[in-house]
Amino acid sequence: MAIMKHLLQLLALFVFFAPAAHSGDLNNLSALTQAEFRLVSEDLGAAFSYKPLAPSSALGITGFDISVAVTGTDTSKSSSALTKAGASSGTMDTLLVPKLYLAKGLPGGWDIAGFVSNLSAINASLVGGELRYAIVDGGFAAPAVAIRGALTSLNGSNYLSMTTRSLDLSVSKGFAIFTPYAGLGQVWVNSNPNAAGLANESFTQSKLFVGANVNFGLLNVAFEGDKTGNTTSWGLKMGLRW
Repeated sequence: MAIMKHLLQLLALFVFFAPAAHSGDLNNLSALTQAEFRLVSEDLGAAFSYKPLAPSSALGITGFDISVAVTGTDTSKSSSALTKAGASSGTMDTLLVPKLYLAKGLPGGWDIAGFVSNLSAINASLVGGELRYAIVDGGFAAPAVAIRGALTSLNGSNYLSMTTRSLDLSVSKGFAIFTPYAGLGQVWVNSNPNAAGLANESFTQSKLFVGANVNFGLLNVAFEGDKTGNTTSWGLKMGLRW
């Protein structure tokens, strides 16, 4: 039921340019203690870190993935601090991140992908990108195995800058139109406040994720669950993939 609740929240804001229910910024960030800022940084670092929302097999030289996606992150651990900092006029138990996503297959088992996002809850934008290599591209009997390096950057906020770097290893196996996948890795977060009395926070979080990709010809749907540090996220992506 908890998963369904999150998916319904994601579907409600699935249109990327739909007006957000609540908007705000972080103009009261200086009201936080260092401990509260650390909690905010952990949750936002997990929310903003790269989510693959795709199986491990290579797209191939003619392959593309053009999609819209939404991830929802459980920010209940830091919700009171986020609200205190001015992040939103509503509750911040779940932070929704809508994305426009594009991936392109390259020669030799390489893929490149990226996304852009508007974050009205903190009046900022988020961009991210990945480079992935299919160590084993998989087949009828063998699973696909891939290694991925990714970066994300928070932009446009006058009060917070944040970057994440991640490295993960994933595996997937296709069964007709259904391809489950899973992976593990590390996320490095650098969180820099522009607020008196607060210091930078830089830390590493472990990452685990599981998902499923369903392909109906050109139409493609992917679901993913992610746990980065102690923060859980759910994701949904829909679009064209070939």
